[in-house]
Amino acid sequence: MKKVFIDGSAGTTGLRIHERLADRADLSLIILPDELRKDENARREALNAADIAFLCLPDAAAREAVALTTDPHTVIIDTSTAHRTADGWTYGFPEIGGRRDQIARSTRIANPGCHASGFVSLIAPLVESGLLCKSAALSCFSLTGYTGGGKKMIAEYEAEGRDPLLDAPRQYGLTQIHKHLPEMAAVCGLDNAPLFCPIVADFPCGMEITVPLFASQLKGTVEDVKALYRSYYVTGLVRYVEDASEGGFLSAAAMAGRDDLQVTVAGNADRILLIARFDNLGKGASGAAIQNMNIVLGVDEAMGLCV
Repeated sequence: MKKVFIDGSAGTTGLRIHERLADRADLSLIILPDELRKDENARREALNAADIAFLCLPDAAAREAVALTTDPHTVIIDTSTAHRTADGWTYGFPEIGGRRDQIARSTRIANPGCHASGFVSLIAPLVESGLLCKSAALSCFSLTGYTGGGKKMIAEYEAEGRDPLLDAPRQYGLTQIHKHLPEMAAVCGLDNAPLFCPIVADFPCGMEITVPLFASQLKGTVEDVKALYRSYYVTGLVRYVEDASEGGFLSAAAMAGRDDLQVTVAGNADRILLIARFDNLGKGASGAAIQNMNIVLGVDEAMGLCV
């Protein structure tokens, strides 16, 4: 039986991982009492006793946890931003670029960011296939539920007498220095990060990432894009859907509670919309982390997940 430790189990990502693993008969969870959750010695002991350690921590604390882990056999899956473009770390998106085999052999796995997961699922195959030039100037907008903002944002949205400005969608990342931008460009092999417009709205879970393209930006047609997605996403938790609309609408909450990701193409032959939908706490965080663990363990990568 493999031993698993969740460092940062009280946060939203850690809680979802714990929920997904609680009934796994093949795993034994190492759980620290509340008074020792931030104790360095207790964490060091737990990290080095674990076969798999999930880091659900702020960046600085995640780096500290890595430094505390001296057992070479402990596999670390870091859900923070700290190591997503770092040397020696495998980017944990198994459906693209042959990364599944890399993940299976790795002891240092950086879980993708939520917004980045949608963008990467749409753009990485296009660049890899040559349908999209790596120098392309792209834009991306992303609708997300408020649970992605962590406990503080959840409390703000769910408080009585809350600020009425929270009743409407709110754009953020206004400086174009969002923490997911480096991985979005690096993983997709782009020369430039996209113009990125994230928007948080009054619903708990779900994401909808849209990348608009003019046909002139492609070395092919919209039908070539559809054919590529159809053949590219045949294994794993990313699925191409020919027509995902709900009567002409696409809800950002359609995949809430699930751990897979849906890719679709809309628009027309001249103006194309590439769209990815998933749960920000599912394939955008906890679900992806568990999928990566399953690959390391050599079991069905959807085990324990909602797909």
